[in-house]
Amino acid sequence: METETETRWLTEAEQCAWRTHLDVNRLLTHQLEKDLQPFGLTLNDYEILVNLSESAERRMRMSDLAAATLQSKSRLSHQITRMETAGLVRRENCESDRRGLFAVLTDAGMETMQKVAPFHVDSVRKHFIDLLSTEALADLSASLTPVAERLRGRRGKL
Repeated sequence: METETETRWLTEAEQCAWRTHLDVNRLLTHQLEKDLQPFGLTLNDYEILVNLSESAERRMRMSDLAAATLQSKSRLSHQITRMETAGLVRRENCESDRRGLFAVLTDAGMETMQKVAPFHVDSVRKHFIDLLSTEALADLSASLTPVAERLRGRRGKL
């Protein structure tokens, strides 16, 4: 562990970039959540619907879905229970592994996804994409890709 004298404190520019990132992350997440509320969905619900809608047979193993959404298996299980009650998903047993379960997107869940997706994309555009130039978006993507790759690589080590 580094001692105080070895700490590489953030420069003013680094501190500004870091705090701006934190602000944007919190504020954008809050706004996207708010824009999903009229549909009775959270951002986590929407992320699950997206993952399932893009998966083969509209289903994923619960453990894979937990990894994809960065949720603990326990937290995901509670969320899937809530989404089952709403008729958006169902669980199915895994025939090859009796302990395994699949989360499956129901027809009602797919209809919800198709109804909500245009509003969510409009929200993302309004509050993020359309505020940045094409060049700024390319620069942002290029800048954040190494961070995302590093963190994805560390997920199994945490």
